[in-house]
Amino acid sequence: MKIKHIILALLLSSSFAGCQLSEFEDNYADPSKLSSSSVERQFTGFMLANRGYVLPDYTNYFVNLRITLNRFNQATGWINGENQYVPGSAAINNRWDNFYSFLAQYREMEKIYAGLSAEAKVDNRIFMIAGTTYLYDHTQKIVDLHGDIPWSKAGMLSTNGGDYTVSYPEYDNAADIYTKMLDDLAGFADELRTLEVIPGILASFRTQDLVNRGDVDLWLKYINSLRIRMLTRVSGVPSFSARANTEIAAILANPSNYPIVADNDDNIMMQIHTLNTLRDPNGFRSGLEDWNGNVAGKFIVDHMRDNDDPRLTYLFQPGEGQEDGAYFGLDPLLNPSVQTELVGSNTLSIYNRSTLSRNQYFPGILMNSSQVHLMLAEYFLKAGNDGQAQTHYETAIRESVDYYLYLRSISNDNTAPAAAVVTTADVDSYIAKPVVSWDQATSSTEKLRLIARERWLHFNVVQANENWAEFRRVDVLNLPFWVDDSNQQDVPPNRWIYPDSEQTYNTENYARVLPNDNLRAKLFWDVD
Repeated sequence: MKIKHIILALLLSSSFAGCQLSEFEDNYADPSKLSSSSVERQFTGFMLANRGYVLPDYTNYFVNLRITLNRFNQATGWINGENQYVPGSAAINNRWDNFYSFLAQYREMEKIYAGLSAEAKVDNRIFMIAGTTYLYDHTQKIVDLHGDIPWSKAGMLSTNGGDYTVSYPEYDNAADIYTKMLDDLAGFADELRTLEVIPGILASFRTQDLVNRGDVDLWLKYINSLRIRMLTRVSGVPSFSARANTEIAAILANPSNYPIVADNDDNIMMQIHTLNTLRDPNGFRSGLEDWNGNVAGKFIVDHMRDNDDPRLTYLFQPGEGQEDGAYFGLDPLLNPSVQTELVGSNTLSIYNRSTLSRNQYFPGILMNSSQVHLMLAEYFLKAGNDGQAQTHYETAIRESVDYYLYLRSISNDNTAPAAAVVTTADVDSYIAKPVVSWDQATSSTEKLRLIARERWLHFNVVQANENWAEFRRVDVLNLPFWVDDSNQQDVPPNRWIYPDSEQTYNTENYARVLPNDNLRAKLFWDVD
């Protein structure tokens, strides 16, 4: 089933002209045709609906991330200008519309599943567990952008028989959404490990699953790692802190029942096996490179260059005319005219085109081992277990290095110079650097800064949503930003506002969240 531009909060009132209503209804599936679908086919369609926000895509990178998160994270360099900290409507609308189109696809899968016999529900349960896990991963990302969102009652137009008058979605409280997702994922973690999947269904699951190719063990690791990510995100909130500590401890205490993504072999990714499938093979190239969107930021390059970070030549390449080792990023505090001249000279370092933007086999990253180990390093640090914290911190660095070596190894592009050969000694040397070394950090705050910095380096432009969420939650990097005195929003925002369509079409429900719909309002987990 194909659904065009499902903006679930964009529901027309009966006062609109007939032609407008007709256009609106054409954007939704005909409920009478739902019998032509099935749970397994809908499962794949649902995953395909948001693939542009998993696999690197032109729209996401150029329209959305280039002018928002990549700047707010200081993962890239850019020329300062007025209103640069106000997310544009195109970026907000694109992300919002896609999520609700994606959510509507999930609701169709729910509807089809609900109509099955009791026996068929048991057989198809694997699709619902996996599909809901995937939904929750992306729901967290949208909540972490906006806060409260329409969710539990959103996407119900087809379920409601096409009656838009009863389908206006209310906003769910962000903390309540987290609670619901954590409750369900905990249940899935127990259910999936004992679930018996009949051979015929398992064969279908392997065919339809675009993420883990039907590997149930990987889905279990995805579930538990996603739980750790959500629990980490809310760990500083008083009402969640005890739960976060208890549940992470329970997961780690029983790895046979609750396995996690612990090494790069277990990374959860949407992979490209054949070119011209799933995504435009040149979309990442245009999305990141156009309009200088791949210019390196000063502080990320300075750290890698000055500390001989083994990832440097895999993540960046020197500017034109610069010798090997001459890596320079754009200083965010320079005068815009000076920045313009530097960018125009093409002498600044850029993100490595062969590893990233021109790598047509670059996968869609959902969860990786370095990310998980950094979360566990933070957990053990706060629990007072310094030894375990250090082990996970250093493991995260090693896994991150191997991860970027892997990404370069699968590339079919040689535009960038050959990356340096990396040895174990190189990684050991980096870990021992004074500003990297765990042993030389003198306080818990310093060690938390080490974790936060490595998370920032690892995520860079590859996992921009996770980067921005953690950048706000653990506010210890102290990166300087140019102050935009021309706008009330003179520094990067704390959240995205809602799209204009919410004010226009979902007026009554939007009115309830209007008081907090501003760029300075903090999300519930942003307590620092």
